[in-house]
Amino acid sequence: MKLTTLISAAVAGVIAIPSIALADIVVQDAYARSAGSMAKAGAAFMMLENTGPSADRLIDAKSDAAVKIELHTHIDQGDGVMKMTHVPEGFEIPAGSMIALKRGGKHVMFMGLKNAWSQGDMINLTLVFEQAGEINVQVPVDLERQDKMMHSHN
Repeated sequence: MKLTTLISAAVAGVIAIPSIALADIVVQDAYARSAGSMAKAGAAFMMLENTGPSADRLIDAKSDAAVKIELHTHIDQGDGVMKMTHVPEGFEIPAGSMIALKRGGKHVMFMGLKNAWSQGDMINLTLVFEQAGEINVQVPVDLERQDKMMHSHN
């Protein structure tokens, strides 16, 4: 096929050209935890860095480790009472910036765990972004990690 034929076919929509991600996402320091062997829920935490020239948004997460996966955050209800809530619109990651998914804040919530999580287990997690598409991550379970801000997921 000649180059002009390829270009004409592509313009006509005959040849599928994959879309190019406009933002580059780097996942750092990922870990997951649950409240123990009888826990029905768990959460994953990480740093998400957008090294690209335009903003992106984490819009979903998928995993076979639980019945339901949602993006969550904690909202101050006043008087120091924090309420965990689903964030269906996801989390924006501005260009050239980093956001933290951390305990007591934004996180990936696993509800209806299919198996108990033990120290050192690996959780398969797919993060879905508006621009970067799907990124598969192996998240280690770390039940011993002590973060500066300790908050419950009850």
